[in-house]
Amino acid sequence: MAEKQWLPDLASSDVGGRVVYANDQLFADRRNLIRPEPSAHQTHTFGPDGKIYDGWETRRRRDQGHDHAIVRLGMPGVVRSVVIDTAHFKGNYPPFASIEAAAGEDYPVAQELPESAWTTILPKVALKGDTANVFEVSSDHRWTHVRLSIYPDGGVARLRVHGWPVADPRHLTGTIDLAAQGNGGAVVDSSDDFYSSASKLILPGNPPTTQGGWENARRRDGGNDYVLFSLAGLGRVRRAVIDTSHFLGNSPGEVQLTGLDGRDADPERPVSDHGPWLELLPRRPLRPDSVHRFRPAREAVTLVRMDVYPDGGMSRVRLLGELEPEALDQLTLRYLAALPGGHLEELLLAVPSLGSAEADELRSSRATITAVPPALRSYLLD
Repeated sequence: MAEKQWLPDLASSDVGGRVVYANDQLFADRRNLIRPEPSAHQTHTFGPDGKIYDGWETRRRRDQGHDHAIVRLGMPGVVRSVVIDTAHFKGNYPPFASIEAAAGEDYPVAQELPESAWTTILPKVALKGDTANVFEVSSDHRWTHVRLSIYPDGGVARLRVHGWPVADPRHLTGTIDLAAQGNGGAVVDSSDDFYSSASKLILPGNPPTTQGGWENARRRDGGNDYVLFSLAGLGRVRRAVIDTSHFLGNSPGEVQLTGLDGRDADPERPVSDHGPWLELLPRRPLRPDSVHRFRPAREAVTLVRMDVYPDGGMSRVRLLGELEPEALDQLTLRYLAALPGGHLEELLLAVPSLGSAEADELRSSRATITAVPPALRSYLLD
């Protein structure tokens, strides 16, 4: 639909990303690579090993090798672009870099994976110092890890891995947060992001300050602000959690929720032109610095619009409910189609009742099948 789109950072520590390995971090800690805030710089900050940088920095190499760091994505998914940010690294940035990706079941020890497990998603490219180097990525596979290789050494302030989360269907059964980014939900429109983005509303965890939530400007026109959520799939919201924690003098006065089944909507038309919109929650008052729990009408919807009156900020929104069976099947098919070959083989070997003919069909035509084989469906969803 013709609305805003945010590509989340799949690697950010905000969503559970972790730098699980680096072959060297003498000058600056590898964990800085995926911190959500921009890299800071203090001109006269030195430690026992030299200048302290807010990034990852390796020692000067005296051999023919190169350095690398491995990130376990907080939200496995399809990567669309990467940012290799060398902010503040001027005479010590790496002149070249590449990125490889891997995927597998559970939590493999990534640094022990064979080289054959890694697929290049960004060939060796030239970098500029003190620059957010942005590169497009062409890959339709679902990855769980990325490996940043720098040639031969140097410092990188931040690594951003932007893409679409693809949730494991085993984690989408029962009652889930239908709006959560990690489950495939997204913020697709908002009226105002003056102080901070509405996309923060569906991040995991609880922010420690108002900076971690959504806050708009003060309205002077008599209107109201809103956020539009795209759910993981067609689902019924049983409970809505509206969290205004930390917002004391700047929380909304009231909230309202409406929903729409937008599966057949014209993508070229704005969402507001579609209908009918169903009332999920009539206007209710909100309190500052409080966690509100409401029970909306259980309509089957793919989009939820939250209107706040007249303006104000909040920390998180949780839309808890269940996916409809057909939506869960569609998400399972999408998951299977996105798995790299090695990960698919791991999965097939783990299903003892899957026949060889069904396994062969999945290998050859999983992108076009319209139904999940019963044995695999039972393994993933029951």
